[in-house]
Amino acid sequence: MGITARGVGLLVAAVVLLGVGFRYAYPELTVLGAAAGVAVGYAAVTAAWRPRLAVDRVADPDRVARGEPAAMTLTVRNTGRLRAANLVAEDRCGGRLVPVPLLRLRPGRDTEVRYDVPTHRRGVVPVGPLRVTRRDPLGLVALARSYGGMVPVWVHPRIHPLTAVPTGAGRSLDGRTDSVPHGSITFDSLREYVVGDELRRVHWRTSARVGELMVRENVDTSLPRIVVVLDNRAAAHPERVDGVAESFESGCEAAASVVAAAVREDLPVSLLLVAPDDDSTGGGALDRLAAVELADRGADALRTALSRLRQERLGDTVVFLTGPGARSELGYVGALRGAYPSVVVGVFGAAGPTPAGAAGLVVVDAADGAEFAAEWDGIRRW
Repeated sequence: MGITARGVGLLVAAVVLLGVGFRYAYPELTVLGAAAGVAVGYAAVTAAWRPRLAVDRVADPDRVARGEPAAMTLTVRNTGRLRAANLVAEDRCGGRLVPVPLLRLRPGRDTEVRYDVPTHRRGVVPVGPLRVTRRDPLGLVALARSYGGMVPVWVHPRIHPLTAVPTGAGRSLDGRTDSVPHGSITFDSLREYVVGDELRRVHWRTSARVGELMVRENVDTSLPRIVVVLDNRAAAHPERVDGVAESFESGCEAAASVVAAAVREDLPVSLLLVAPDDDSTGGGALDRLAAVELADRGADALRTALSRLRQERLGDTVVFLTGPGARSELGYVGALRGAYPSVVVGVFGAAGPTPAGAAGLVVVDAADGAEFAAEWDGIRRW
């Protein structure tokens, strides 16, 4: 609860009038002071009344690519028995406030407001809660309350179409890696039979030996597994334009484009960050790319991430996306060549070209995500 400037003035006047009236025995001043005090008390009681409002908001849609339109529809219903008088409401959308008309909303009635959600920047735009301010008729006291929760709108990076995708790599037991066409099926393991398994997959010899039905598990080893590594260290993206690291935004667009192309081709793909986040979004790779931010981490974070990637061998193709601040650290990325047949590096926002074949890598210099997509389709070294 907050007392307005008018309320503060009236409260001070009440105290002064009461003090002077009692001190010098002026009943008129005492009556005026008492009236002023009663007015402030009445205002406090009136503003403290909590209107009963039901808030419903729907994002249309709740996930968009950067620059695409998105809107929020807010519906506020008066579920109480009294008219919602003297109410001023504002809905918070990102960093701006949207006025919502609630003045004298009748019981059982509702009001609806639809407004655009800003999508000019990648990120998660928080919308809500609704902030309702109730004032007394005299304007002495104002009390603000929040109604409804916060609904996020996910603004994903732009996705640029990619047509070229890696081919498969089949591995033999002697460690050799060969390119193979898609569709090769290789025995992987045995497991117990469950209802619904095809009988042609039962391994009868093993079943007879162990005394229960065992089923073959096969895996398609020809499917390329793509690992997209996004360098989200602030040191890798030192340049800022209006507080935004455009090279990092371009890297996010490139990562989203590679992930989308892999999903379209039904290829296994995973997204890793050099400086890991808490992964609390609960969504997929595009949601993570919408929520990711630059972290104040140094070269140690890069070495740790690449060391783990080299040990775990998560795929066949690594796509490492970084900014101009990491050009001198590409030697660490080159150490992945022993564990991954294909390593592609995308460098965004560099003032000059990265030396060709740096650390034995395929390096793509690009100004933004669109140029990276064009260069990617020109690479035929898969």
